[in-house]
Amino acid sequence: MLALEVDRDLAAQLRGTSRPRVQVITGDVLDHDLSEVVASVFGAQMRARLVGNLPYNLSSPILVSLLRAHHRAGCFLDATLMLQLEVADRITSAPGDRMYGPLAILTFIAAEAERVMVLPPGAFRPVPAVRSAVVRLRFRPSPIPVPNPELLERLVRSLFTQRRKMLINALIPLANAIGSHSPRELLDRASLSPKRRPATLDLEELVRLTESVASFPGS
Repeated sequence: MLALEVDRDLAAQLRGTSRPRVQVITGDVLDHDLSEVVASVFGAQMRARLVGNLPYNLSSPILVSLLRAHHRAGCFLDATLMLQLEVADRITSAPGDRMYGPLAILTFIAAEAERVMVLPPGAFRPVPAVRSAVVRLRFRPSPIPVPNPELLERLVRSLFTQRRKMLINALIPLANAIGSHSPRELLDRASLSPKRRPATLDLEELVRLTESVASFPGS
């Protein structure tokens, strides 16, 4: 078993009370390549089971970090995570949902996400100002092949900064960044209506749009 703890005092306590098979690393999880950590401790062919109570102000970047690690190395079997309820709802949302966005899309590429339970503030000491939830991720291959995951993430993050706009307008910043090609050209190649909204696009449609963007030089 491997424990990663940023608090030096807590890490020292863990070392003093843990069994010999428990290895404790002191450090910020965002400063570590999790795929390399798993490989160094368990071996390159092993898949780890991840359990974490994520700091609420850092849960999104930590989740993205572990998703990227899994994409690189396929290093996780599953993950059980304690999160702020709002973040849990974002992870488990579907196309058309109010909370649907980059976190749900990036998670869905790598895993099936399930909200297991919701906990009230009174379940914790000190009592937080928000509700919490436990989410379980079961990692599996993407249901839709994603040939260019880095570009897809760039596209999704750009689109969802304009989530209330129609695609013809939401695509303008990215279209300008890759050259002089119009959003309509990108949408025509992807066979998508310019009147759609970003939050209605499922993974298959986002992959088509990513490939449309990738077909233009400079993307």
